[in-house]
Amino acid sequence: MTLNVPADSLRRTAMPVLVALSAAHFLNDMIQSLIPAIYPLIKDAYALDFGQIGVITLTFQISASLLQPLIGLTTDRHPLPYSTVAGMAFTLVGLIGLAHAGTYPLLLLAAALVGIGSSIFHPEATRMARKASGGRHGFAQGLFQVGGQAGGAIGPLLAAFIIVPNGQSSLAWFCAAALIAMPLLVWTARHGALAVPVRRPGHAGEADVAHKPFREVAFPLAILIVLLCSKTAYTASFTSFYTFYLIERFGVSVQASQLMLFLFLVSSAAGVLFGGMLGDRIGRNKIIWFSILGALPFTLALPYAGLFSTGVLTVLINLIMSSAFAAILVYAIELMPHRIGLVGGFFYGLVFGLGGLAAAALGLFADRYGIDAVYQVCALLPAFGLLAFLLPSLRGARVS
Repeated sequence: MTLNVPADSLRRTAMPVLVALSAAHFLNDMIQSLIPAIYPLIKDAYALDFGQIGVITLTFQISASLLQPLIGLTTDRHPLPYSTVAGMAFTLVGLIGLAHAGTYPLLLLAAALVGIGSSIFHPEATRMARKASGGRHGFAQGLFQVGGQAGGAIGPLLAAFIIVPNGQSSLAWFCAAALIAMPLLVWTARHGALAVPVRRPGHAGEADVAHKPFREVAFPLAILIVLLCSKTAYTASFTSFYTFYLIERFGVSVQASQLMLFLFLVSSAAGVLFGGMLGDRIGRNKIIWFSILGALPFTLALPYAGLFSTGVLTVLINLIMSSAFAAILVYAIELMPHRIGLVGGFFYGLVFGLGGLAAAALGLFADRYGIDAVYQVCALLPAFGLLAFLLPSLRGARVS
């Protein structure tokens, strides 16, 4: 399957729409990242144990993951660009609930509403980003995802400087983010219709591959899922346990560990953007195998590094591995371009679901074998990148 993009696609890329979608993604994922920030506050206030805290995370991630493929399938058949506004409305209500919930069941309900908002936002926003790409699919997805990565990365800083000092009710201050995102998404939905997909007559395009039998794409999709599992599991070891690892191994303060976690997370923003852009030029396959397998030497060295080297290695690892998702998502969409919403919803949902399961499994592993053992075992996960060599060749979109 070969995709060729005309030279004037740069001019047809709806850059304002892509930037607006990225900004909305930033606000959406920033709000989501605030949920773990209140855990230390509500654990004592509501006398919760770690199991009940885990149920809050599970409730959010299930509501965010299971609904996304269904919503994506629906919007493939009946595009609903304004549904992203409805998704942000769910997030807004959930955020208010988290700020003022007085009981544990209300906390669960509020977390579920934030998850539902995410499940509505991602599939349709992914479809809109591809439509506005002008053929630069990797760049468009990279730019869209850089907003989400940056929004998620800022969570630890907001927790340290705003939420922890001011308490659970200070979450309500971030309703302003949802209120800013809603008119932005209205504008995006209105102007996204102006973005017209571009293709050169006589060359393969989306219409030519729209009806490939599922049996022809099942094998590469299965490989993509395995690769995403390995990447997500490794990332979950950092988002959930990196601060504990730093405190236990090096004796750093909580504030220092949060700062190092922020550096790890913010490096994702650069990785997803460059990965998407390079995928357009050198092909998805090369980016996929490098973004996973290329991190292997650094992950193997990490458990034996000193504090400074640990900080450097974690940034390098995330720069490399974060470039994988944009390439994996675009590759999957090129396999099933008539199901953009479904593919986007499925893969975003898969990330949410796998992240929760991986965090739970690694937590049990850490309880039994120690936090150091988590990173010694996870160091081998990038070796699954070798499977990328089995992917059928897809020439990435090129801009001449």
